[in-house]
Amino acid sequence: MAEHILVTYLTQAKDLLKKAEAIAVGMTVGSWTDLPAAKQEELRPYLGAAVGTQPLEQLENGETRGLITVSYPVGNFTRDIPSLLTGIFGKLSMDGKIKLVDIQLPPSFLQGFPGPKFGIDGLRNLLGVHDRPLLMSIFKSCLGLPFDDLKTQFRAQAEGGVDLVKDDEIFFADERAPFLERIQAFKRISQEIEETQGRKVLYAANLTGPVNELNDRAKRAVEAGADCLLFNGLAFGLDALHRLAADPDVTIPIMAHPALAGAYYPSPDYGIAAPLLLGTLMRIAGADLVLFPSPYGNVAMEKQEALRLANNLVTAEIGVKRSFPVPSAGIHPGLVPQLYADFGLDQVVNAGGGIHGHPGGASAGAQAFVAAIKGVVAGKTLQEAAQESEPLAQALAKWGGGK
Repeated sequence: MAEHILVTYLTQAKDLLKKAEAIAVGMTVGSWTDLPAAKQEELRPYLGAAVGTQPLEQLENGETRGLITVSYPVGNFTRDIPSLLTGIFGKLSMDGKIKLVDIQLPPSFLQGFPGPKFGIDGLRNLLGVHDRPLLMSIFKSCLGLPFDDLKTQFRAQAEGGVDLVKDDEIFFADERAPFLERIQAFKRISQEIEETQGRKVLYAANLTGPVNELNDRAKRAVEAGADCLLFNGLAFGLDALHRLAADPDVTIPIMAHPALAGAYYPSPDYGIAAPLLLGTLMRIAGADLVLFPSPYGNVAMEKQEALRLANNLVTAEIGVKRSFPVPSAGIHPGLVPQLYADFGLDQVVNAGGGIHGHPGGASAGAQAFVAAIKGVVAGKTLQEAAQESEPLAQALAKWGGGK
């Protein structure tokens, strides 16, 4: 029996079932009832089908707002994300109020996607950290700074206790600190820290360049000693991420940044839902870590959306390794208990201003987060943890959050 891809949309119509039936035909064979019987038999293997509706709200204009599910034959698609998105939402995305909410992919389609090379378990093994959330810091800033300033900044963050340091996603113009040169320089610093502190620090360098040169540039980064790559997966394209992750010579983790995601998910009536876009699709494309707006900052994602997104990365069974959720923006040490309650053990606590804005500098900012994470995982309050950490006490005095 042929396998199918099940796609769920949020839309509104006088009759949700008729809407689903029209989509099933229109997005596959184009027309059906007017075709001769012989032509129908020829095209039947490619025909979509309406398989379910779920009314949610009756609107004043007489339409019903709700979910519809359409089944697409897997044979309609090549095993790649451009084919998938074009075939299920291409022209449909321009057809009034309709939002792509979920995709259920059969094993035969997922065979084309190796997924993350490392995933949560592989990254934990790489770092030797299994009993707590990971901690990451961000360069603030990096664009236009002298190379020596970046080295100083990297060392301060790393010495403070972070597990990962990442470039800013806008770090494209890097003439003052070229891509390969900073990989090599930061590698030397991280090796010094491993020798003195006995722990690894990974650096995620921002991979940029023309799409046709990305894989070669990534391989040169690996040869230069790169630990991890930051990649703007939506700006370059999810297929570019897929090809990087599938490349056997790109042997390091890939961290996906959500740049441009706000053009897709925030509307309740249009676009692609965040749990699908930044959760399922980023994961099957091969991202080992996925950044997304936390529910707490000034660009906050609605909390239930963020939790569903993280769930799609961490627990949903989709045939590939799990990816680390990285809720980002607005994170300071006082939020660690909330982060732990919301996203659990398997997450990356990611801080920019919450580290660099610490009264004692970036190293003390990292130490404050280390103490907060250690304390919360051990069942302590932040106030209790701060009794053993002056950097954490200073952070709580600045940002609050003593529970």
